[in-house]
Amino acid sequence: MTDKKNVPTAAAAEAQERNTEVVERARGFWEKFKKPITFGGAGIIALIAGWYAYGAFIKEPQEQKANDAIWHAQQYFAEDSLAKALNGDGQYPGFEKVAKTYSGTKAGNLAKFYSGVCALRLKEYQKAVTYLKDFSTSAKEIQAIAYGRLADAYSELKNNTEAISYYAKAGTHFPEQESLSAENLFRAGQLSEITGKKDDAIKYYKAVKEKYSRTDRGYQIDKYLASLGVID
Repeated sequence: MTDKKNVPTAAAAEAQERNTEVVERARGFWEKFKKPITFGGAGIIALIAGWYAYGAFIKEPQEQKANDAIWHAQQYFAEDSLAKALNGDGQYPGFEKVAKTYSGTKAGNLAKFYSGVCALRLKEYQKAVTYLKDFSTSAKEIQAIAYGRLADAYSELKNNTEAISYYAKAGTHFPEQESLSAENLFRAGQLSEITGKKDDAIKYYKAVKEKYSRTDRGYQIDKYLASLGVID
């Protein structure tokens, strides 16, 4: 005779299946999103950052030296030679040296952004955090990208609280760029859900639905809300 104590109820089985699904999503989350999070938009970053550097050109000698110094590193970055872009090639300095040598210049500040992105892509996550936290700009789209890359670095370091915080910042800093904002808010929601913060996940998903319904993430967001029991 079957021992009824060992027979799971339908509700228990459903709960177990849900828990298994969440664990599997947690395991696969960064593998699934690692490429778009880390590499997606690299060309856009190069274009925007190049534009920003061009806009920073001024005639003061120190600024001009900084602009000259960063140029070769930018070329390596555009070619995806990230180690040379970050560390230099023995003849020309990389972003890291430019950031330190010309720390008071606009190009030196931009070099911090590049250094952080290069370090992230080279899996030097703590270094990425250091440089990206030290970077700031009034160019809101670039700052939003920096917040997003900082979130990526924190997530790789398993600091989920900071990762979610910076994804949220990235998702609200430049709302005019709807796709960028929606994507970062979605990631804040995904990481919140995976870490068991259901109410926060719903909050971020709803922000995508309400503010960015015409983006790719906006079109998909109802199924994520429905999975958390929110059905309009």
